[in-house]
Amino acid sequence: MSTSLAVVRLDRELPMPMRAHDGDAGVDLYSARDVELAPGQRELVPTGIAVAIPHGMVGLIHPRSGLAARVGLSIVNSPGTVDAGYRGEIKVSLINLDPDTPIVINRGDRIAQLLVQRVELPELVEVTSFDEAGLADTSRGDGGHGSSGGHASL
Repeated sequence: MSTSLAVVRLDRELPMPMRAHDGDAGVDLYSARDVELAPGQRELVPTGIAVAIPHGMVGLIHPRSGLAARVGLSIVNSPGTVDAGYRGEIKVSLINLDPDTPIVINRGDRIAQLLVQRVELPELVEVTSFDEAGLADTSRGDGGHGSSGGHASL
């Protein structure tokens, strides 16, 4: 099943977002301007597009794995969230995680990927306890942040 996604090219000189390979989940997003990120620096980078995510779906902006592995380029709020009601320009909050080397991004470089997925929109129901709501205790309970055990070397 295929769903269409309305895309407005705010910068007509940049290409339409596209998949690098048939069947890829994400479409590439491009930088609308030149950027140089010093080590540890972050910057909100425009992509030159706006999209209309359908109701009941969400856009998720992920780093490009090759850039992350090769030069340390990532996204501060990974994945970035594009809600169905948002109609402004997509911007990506990039960060240079390399401790020593600046990253130069040229206008038109692929900087991130956009995935569109269905999302559940549950009705929130306030309860005073999970027992009251008929939600039995679980074996995990409220354990989190390392409660399942540490790394072998730690």
